[in-house]
Amino acid sequence: MSNKLRGKGLLLVGFTLFSMFFGAGNLIFPPFLGAEAGQNAWAALAGFAVSAIGLPIAGVIAVARAGSLGTLASRVHPRFALVFTMLIYLSIGPCLAIPRTASTSFQMLAPLIGSEGSHQLLYSAVFFAAAFAVALHPEKLTDRLGRVLCPTLIVLILVLFGACLVHPVAPHYASPAAEYQSLPALSGILNGYQTMDTLAALNFGAVIALNIRTRGIDEESEVRRGTISAGLIAGALLLAVYSMLTHAGALSGAAFPGGATGADTLTSLALGLFGRGGQMLLAAIFVIACFNTCVGLISSVGQYFHELLHLPYPAVAAFFAVTSMLISNLGLAGIIRLSTPVLNAVYPIAIVLIALSFAPFAAKKCAVWPLTIACTAVQSVCAALPLGPLSSLANALPFSSLGFGWLLPAAAGLVLGLVLPPAEKA
Repeated sequence: MSNKLRGKGLLLVGFTLFSMFFGAGNLIFPPFLGAEAGQNAWAALAGFAVSAIGLPIAGVIAVARAGSLGTLASRVHPRFALVFTMLIYLSIGPCLAIPRTASTSFQMLAPLIGSEGSHQLLYSAVFFAAAFAVALHPEKLTDRLGRVLCPTLIVLILVLFGACLVHPVAPHYASPAAEYQSLPALSGILNGYQTMDTLAALNFGAVIALNIRTRGIDEESEVRRGTISAGLIAGALLLAVYSMLTHAGALSGAAFPGGATGADTLTSLALGLFGRGGQMLLAAIFVIACFNTCVGLISSVGQYFHELLHLPYPAVAAFFAVTSMLISNLGLAGIIRLSTPVLNAVYPIAIVLIALSFAPFAAKKCAVWPLTIACTAVQSVCAALPLGPLSSLANALPFSSLGFGWLLPAAAGLVLGLVLPPAEKA
């Protein structure tokens, strides 16, 4: 009789997945969304939850059901699977997401330790050395993240949120900024892209499955079931924490308007509630959250390239830790500027890939996968990157001004794939 993941073990794995998701962007964007949306904060959060919770959890489930990201993407084409998977791992790895964990946490520590370039370099070296040491044993993340660091992080966030309830810094939310006046939920969806969690979700499943297997669960159906259950637990935790941060940000935005980022919003709030002690509390929250995500990302990226290139896992993980350390010293603003066009190009492809995995007709019509993905990719890549006339044409499509210009091309590819007769086998 096969073992099953349940009770405390399931909760710990769910906490581990939450810890891997909840990093820099997850701390920055919900409070800034609350500050900017003001009285429309909850409508904006509903949209944010679609792209920052719903899509990532759907991604975890899609990959768990398929067995791996490579297997899922191979339904489009084997070459697409290789290129797309590598692009996803590099995006959430050393190119964007991993460096952002160090640059964001340093920004919160800078008021306490100084913001000189030498300080940032030293901090990033220590940060990535510690993350690499933990990531060396990806099968033990449940014990190190889920059992220790995740509960600590949640307690610290509860302290900040509880202070907002007991001593609110403003009597009510402010008026919404222009971006959130007419379609706050849509703006929330677009801002949810910045967490990068949908891309990360396509990769975290392998590490979670590894941790489930170390608990004595070998049957693949039980590993998949455990991964999906852990995803649902992580999603519930994300929703609870996002709600707290959005409320805190909305109050902070009313009391201390003019913040340029979510980090500014939370800093003003913490200082208003606790004085200098608030800065220390906030720094601890950011460092733990960003460290957890950094470990999870190094583990998942390292495992993938270890299996792809047949190189020793420690060497691969060390390479990505050092590379990420160097890129992190570009600073948070520079990394966010770099990430926006890449995310806008890749995210629609990931969304459509996940959606097709839940479509029963897609399994019966092989042409649906390559045609839908190809049409989506042409629009999203051309619209996101500076490609001259192609970009102008892609951005002229309906819904492009709202960030959803890929919807009609995706629908066209889907319809074409459904009506075309199946290719004859040679």
